[in-house]
Amino acid sequence: MQERIVFPSEGLALVGILHIPEGLEEGRKAPAFLALHGFGSNKDNGACVWAAEALAKLGYLVLRFDMRGCGESEGERGRVICMDQVADTRSAVEALLRRPDVDPARIGVLGHSFGAAVAVYAGAVDERIAAVISSGGWGHGERKFRGQHATPEAWARFTGLIEEGKAYRARTGQSFMMNRYDIVPIPEHMRGSLAPGSHLSFPSETAESMMAFNAEDVVHQIAPRPLLLLHSSKDAVTPTEQSIGMFRKAGQPTDLHLIADTNHFMFAERNPRVIGIVEDWLNTYMPPGFA
Repeated sequence: MQERIVFPSEGLALVGILHIPEGLEEGRKAPAFLALHGFGSNKDNGACVWAAEALAKLGYLVLRFDMRGCGESEGERGRVICMDQVADTRSAVEALLRRPDVDPARIGVLGHSFGAAVAVYAGAVDERIAAVISSGGWGHGERKFRGQHATPEAWARFTGLIEEGKAYRARTGQSFMMNRYDIVPIPEHMRGSLAPGSHLSFPSETAESMMAFNAEDVVHQIAPRPLLLLHSSKDAVTPTEQSIGMFRKAGQPTDLHLIADTNHFMFAERNPRVIGIVEDWLNTYMPPGFA
């Protein structure tokens, strides 16, 4: 069963779809997960839908929602700021905690790409989050961007756009808009994996926010709660070393899986090996079952 819900975050109304597992009877409580979408995407992207459907079948209540400025949620369109999304994630935890059918001791967060970085950061700073799953995430903004704009010419162009944005904002008081592929390059043959309605332009403040966002600086704070890091062994969008870097700084228990024959959008690919890894990990650290 699915239920559309609206909840507040710093004065804005955020919209989500709640997936309720079969067999959850009135008066019982289920473990729950938040499913966080990627960069400028929305709750209907392939990763969120896959996670919600797969985890609900396993017995978890799952909330996929639009971050502020995305999808149906309120907020300035396309203004994607990392710490704003951390705040939205914590507000979504609060929304789950208000539900009588959610086990408050078993709320996890799963994120893909940008959402994975936000999931790790939110898990580190919010002890109400019991488990974190990161797919194709990143832990160090500048190092990530250097990997994505790998040549000296590409790096100079990217940083030049950021500086142009700062100068334009100082001169006009308005935001300088950047194309999404100038911020995060995606090979043309993979762009079809973006959800309909994904933003194609962003204020330069978005790139500045991402550059300064370092989830790996706080990832150790998740322990002793469990962390699962998933990454394609050859990722065409987010450098694989980003998950390796987070693993090196994380406490225990933390598992890292580098998976062959997948690419950045592994959840949207509905790879059966990935769901097997996730299911085994959940059975170990946050097993399903109604309380």
